[in-house]
Amino acid sequence: MQLVVSIADQHLRLMDEKGGVLAIYAVSTALNGPSEIKDSGGTPRGHHIIRARIGAGQPLAAVFKGRRPTGEIWSPQLAAQFPQRDWILTRILWLSGCEVGVNRLGQCDTMQRYIYIHGTPDVEPMGIPLSHGCIRMRNVDVIELFDLVATGTRVLIVE
Repeated sequence: MQLVVSIADQHLRLMDEKGGVLAIYAVSTALNGPSEIKDSGGTPRGHHIIRARIGAGQPLAAVFKGRRPTGEIWSPQLAAQFPQRDWILTRILWLSGCEVGVNRLGQCDTMQRYIYIHGTPDVEPMGIPLSHGCIRMRNVDVIELFDLVATGTRVLIVE
């Protein structure tokens, strides 16, 4: 199994080993466009793997901070209380780059940049680049994907 994220199409494709498409999900990548550089706010390109799966068993719209559930469930009221939060919800698939000098180690390390595939509030649009570098998904979609992939699953992010 492999994931292919298209920045141009704002879609994530779940592929089988023969290249067949098992599912397509709308996503939102970085508002700043593609970039591998630390502090760029861009979505890193290239070959990655899922290094960690975080949030199994958490409820829909569970809020994470520092990769830990806060015990909160996202709501418009909570969002109004904390308008500056970058909402990381439901599940986290933490990515690690596989290409030294491209998206691994030094100033371009995807994992050290905390780049995830994660849920986001349903009021946020999909199909439009708006994230801070991560790959945002609908909460129900990220639960479905989370249950289908394992640690070590390959992820290719293309422009």
